[in-house]
Amino acid sequence: MELTLGFSPCPNDTFIFDAMVNGKINTNGLTFKTQLEDVETLNKWAMQGKLAITKLSFGVYRKVQDQYELLNSGSALGRGCGPLLIAKKDIPQDKLKDCKIAIPGENTTANLLFSIAFPEVKQKEVMIFSDIENAVLDGRVDAGVIIHENRFTYQQKGLVKIIDLGEYWESTTGSPIPLGGIFIRKDVPDEVKQAVDKLVHDSLQYSYKHYPALSSYVTEHAQEMDESVMRQHIDLYVNDFSLGLGEAGRAAVDRLMKAAV
Repeated sequence: MELTLGFSPCPNDTFIFDAMVNGKINTNGLTFKTQLEDVETLNKWAMQGKLAITKLSFGVYRKVQDQYELLNSGSALGRGCGPLLIAKKDIPQDKLKDCKIAIPGENTTANLLFSIAFPEVKQKEVMIFSDIENAVLDGRVDAGVIIHENRFTYQQKGLVKIIDLGEYWESTTGSPIPLGGIFIRKDVPDEVKQAVDKLVHDSLQYSYKHYPALSSYVTEHAQEMDESVMRQHIDLYVNDFSLGLGEAGRAAVDRLMKAAV
């Protein structure tokens, strides 16, 4: 049985799915037609029900929960891993309401966390996450919400952090930060859902056994990213919650969903 599968080309996702999609573990007859896309593209596709299995921002969960359900394995959820608001120079937080802010997608968890922290900010410009640093540097926006590997590069470009939105969430709720998860369409048979969930778990375990070595699948999709940044990326976004959300992980997701209402 072939299933469509979407995830991002970022190292945390390719690290998780490598063994599963490249025949390094036994998939018991399941095969996967993969599409690697920016997470906001995947979010939009999910609202159309396009893919059978997909990585999604938890920020879009409420909009697709009639079509998709969350798997136990594969999530990006933890502490100290949230998006950052950065600028060329420090901006007092009470002045942000007058600023133009770049966000990495309307349906991203990053935008949701920013909106929870600063509900009064209305001037937002949606951009691909990798374009936000340069937009701030060029003065096209006053500040930007950055995710993924940009957490590790913004200071090298002379940019400054205004607020860590993950720290804000943790300090106000005490909960870990749910960033993204792996979802499966509800029309997939239950036994296939269970098999896929186990495969995601086993695929990640396979990658962990070989870590810190990085496979060509990870490095090729990370393009020009330095290998040390790839490992920082994996270490930040892949953890025990990725192997299994458990009660604590699902409680954190529920808390975010309630905050989004």
